[in-house]
Amino acid sequence: MNHQPEITDCTATITATRPLGGGVTLISFHCPDIAARALPGNFVNIKISTSSQPLLRRPFSIHNVEGETVEIMAKNIGCATSMLCGTDEGASMQMIGPLGNSFTTSTPSFSTAILVSGGIGTAPMRLLERQLRKESRHVVHMIGGRTAEDIHTTGLTNIEQATDDGSAGFRGTVVELLESRIEDLEAQGPLKLFACGPDPMLKALAGFARQRDLPCEVSMETVMGCGIGICYGCLVEVKEESGNATTSILLCQDGPVIDASRLIL
Repeated sequence: MNHQPEITDCTATITATRPLGGGVTLISFHCPDIAARALPGNFVNIKISTSSQPLLRRPFSIHNVEGETVEIMAKNIGCATSMLCGTDEGASMQMIGPLGNSFTTSTPSFSTAILVSGGIGTAPMRLLERQLRKESRHVVHMIGGRTAEDIHTTGLTNIEQATDDGSAGFRGTVVELLESRIEDLEAQGPLKLFACGPDPMLKALAGFARQRDLPCEVSMETVMGCGIGICYGCLVEVKEESGNATTSILLCQDGPVIDASRLIL
């Protein structure tokens, strides 16, 4: 994984909002310093209100960068995200970024990238797809959700879908979809998996990747306070990089992207 870029704390102005359905909103911020250095897998930490509530900043994956604009996807699941999704264009918020490490795309060992997402886990995948295509990789998206309403494909191409209830695409989990397609995909050349989504999905994918001996990087999610390693609120237990002993890492500094082989199943 690539290391953290230089971090900026700036005032970012909302330039556009677009509801995507399922409580998810695509929000564009004008923040040129962050846009200039953002890499696939990086995130930003946003102070949603100038008041004491909500007190802590909230982390959001960088979905896309267009010129001086950074886009995020926010799902309305609580007080803070409700306020963010309902904020009008022209409003300003304090934003720190780009934070965290990034996906590793430059290694020459794969020709096809499988981008596996669950629900709002598609958030970092548009910027990742753009980078992979610049490197002439073949990209396949596999996106899963409970129902069709949970599938978000904005800006993505070459998509295969899986839903628990069968309302869109393959009936089953996105990992089961991958299992059903893996032989055809491997026939196209060396593969690498990239993923973001809920922990159960990431663990199932990590187990599958180990069985097939496939390289796999996952972007993990957890509660973050500061986003810069001060509050120690994002400690995650993982395997050490060599051996089976476990260790704790700060996801904001040593993640959010980690090798899937380090996940504790």
